[in-house]
Amino acid sequence: MRSEESEGKGYAWAVAAGLCAAFAAISAKFFSSELVKYSLVIMFNVTMWGCYVNSLRALSSLQATVTNFATNFLSSGLAGFLLFGEELSTKWFAGALLIVIGVFVLTKSSIKEKEHTE
Repeated sequence: MRSEESEGKGYAWAVAAGLCAAFAAISAKFFSSELVKYSLVIMFNVTMWGCYVNSLRALSSLQATVTNFATNFLSSGLAGFLLFGEELSTKWFAGALLIVIGVFVLTKSSIKEKEHTE
């Protein structure tokens, strides 16, 4: 049985994994030196996998994967807008909102499922 504290740490690890994945993408675009670019991409991806594996210790694979994906998607989109001047359309914001709602529903449904099993 997973505790709430353990689950909270699992979500923190999943968010960290998503941020590391976004940092890998950002570093691939941001740096011109091939050595720096590939070194950072490898470092962030290895770190991302470590964080993701730690999130799987506290969450279901669905919860960890969806949280990781949502964080990566949102942070990559916002970084593109803030750092590279990319446009974010209304469709992007609608999709981002649906992803956030989906993660929220998934989180709440896992809490309700846990209450029913106790």
